[in-house]
Amino acid sequence: MTHYIALLRAVNVGGTGKLPMSDLKAIGEAAGFGDVRTWIASGNLLFTSKLGESAVQAKLEKSLHAYAGKPVGVLVRTAADMAQVLADNPFAEAPGNRVVAIFLDAPPAAEALDDIRHQKRERLALGKREIYVHYGDGMADSRLAIPSAKAGTARNLHTVAKLAALSAGP
Repeated sequence: MTHYIALLRAVNVGGTGKLPMSDLKAIGEAAGFGDVRTWIASGNLLFTSKLGESAVQAKLEKSLHAYAGKPVGVLVRTAADMAQVLADNPFAEAPGNRVVAIFLDAPPAAEALDDIRHQKRERLALGKREIYVHYGDGMADSRLAIPSAKAGTARNLHTVAKLAALSAGP
C-alpha cells in the first residue's frame, strides 16, 4: 500500500466552492481508499491505495466532478514525494508560513519563471514538480502572478511538513 496525499485546488475559496471535509473523507472512502482522513479545511486528503498515482488522481477527479457538478483540480503526491518537497525547500532559512510550494502535475519548464508579473521582494525557485515562492514581506500585499502555476495549488511549508509527517505511516 502506498501512502498518498491529495491536494485539492480552490476548495472553500471561490472557484470550486464549499466542500465539507467530512464529505471529502466520504468520497475517499467510497473510492475504495484505506486509512482515509483529512487535515485542515483546505482540501488535504490523506489515504492509502494499491493504485498508482495517475489512477488515484483520475479516480478522485471523477468522484469530485460527480459531487460538485464541475471539474475539481487534484494534485497527488506520495508520502515520500511530500517529504522530498520539504527537504528540497530552497528557502529553508525562511519561516515556513512565508514559503509556499505550488504543486504542479508535471515538472515546470525551465522558462516557467520568465513570464511572472508583479514581483517585488518575492524569491522563486523551481522544484521537481513544484514552484517554491518565498514571500519575504508576507503574502497579504503580494500581487505576484505566475502564469505557469495557474493549474497548480499552493501549500505553505508548515502545511507541507505536517502532511509529510501525517502521511509517513507507522
